[in-house]
Amino acid sequence: MGDKSSNSGVDILLETIEVNHELDTSGLCCPEPVMLLHKKVQEMVSGEVVRVIATDPSTQRDIPKFCIFLNHYLLMSEEQGNHFYYVIKKVS
Repeated sequence: MGDKSSNSGVDILLETIEVNHELDTSGLCCPEPVMLLHKKVQEMVSGEVVRVIATDPSTQRDIPKFCIFLNHYLLMSEEQGNHFYYVIKKVS
């Protein structure tokens, strides 16, 4: 199908968006990834962007709901192998 040497959606997106913070929650299970994300977002200034790396499949449900509930922008969500990547922009 696609060329294996081409960039993934994550790589392409990160070339166009300035990511200010990275939060690696690999190996952590619910509710820890969202709790750490909540803490990280509280430390951020409005307009800043955080990239989250997770291995817990429940983040596919929890992180989008977190963004909706707190009015942050989920700019990207992608699964690669056993990792999940999210790019979130703090709004308020």
